[in-house]
Amino acid sequence: MQDAWIVPDFPAPANVRAMVTTRYGPGLSPPPYARFNLGLRVGDEEQTVRANRQSLVQALDMPAEPRWLRQVHSTSVAELGPLSGQVEPCADAAVSRVPGTVLAILTADCLPLLLCGDDGGEIAAAHAGWRGLAAGIIEATVQAMASPPDRVLAWLGPCIGAPSYEVGDEVRAAFVDADGGAHAAFTATRPSHWQCDLARLARRRLAATGVSRIHGGGFDTYTDPRLYSYRRDGKRSGRFASLIWTHGERGT
Repeated sequence: MQDAWIVPDFPAPANVRAMVTTRYGPGLSPPPYARFNLGLRVGDEEQTVRANRQSLVQALDMPAEPRWLRQVHSTSVAELGPLSGQVEPCADAAVSRVPGTVLAILTADCLPLLLCGDDGGEIAAAHAGWRGLAAGIIEATVQAMASPPDRVLAWLGPCIGAPSYEVGDEVRAAFVDADGGAHAAFTATRPSHWQCDLARLARRRLAATGVSRIHGGGFDTYTDPRLYSYRRDGKRSGRFASLIWTHGERGT
């Protein structure tokens, strides 16, 4: 299906799979969500969203249902294995060392981050809006992984791009007050307002933890019609998913 998926372009081990959905996937959501909304808490009908989620599993031949999270802009990291059902831990990141586990992050402007150990034995995923980034969600996720940071591969998924993302002084201060070098991720626009580069901030945070193999970036959810954007579409925006899972044995 044309434009239904974005395939992450990073050198993950052969047993690690990753995918990002778009609004053009095999879904049933009516306008304004049309058509592959995967978020349960954005006003779309629950029955429709659950049908979309089942279509996702079938379309990508996943080994299990994704482990969805109740994301709240926290620094909580859940350690997960496969589970069939509707349990959604309250967390903004997850790690797994259990083969066949599918981790999922829902976004519509915030940054989704996918990670894996370079031996294919561990995966992780994180939801990083500016609040989560400033609070330390990236640091918490890397710390929760068993893989040493120099053995971790990271991929930055679609988020709002700097030209489309204007923030106030309080957002800039949340980063620059703790790390003066973060000023490079902000460009002045008008008095007390700045363009904010979420992907650049994430790269800086990852590098500070010791993760140097960082891929992805270059998206802008606000200008990309394939993707949902809260800032562009408002409260009735859908959510797309960034997913990572293991398939088969390590290295196969």
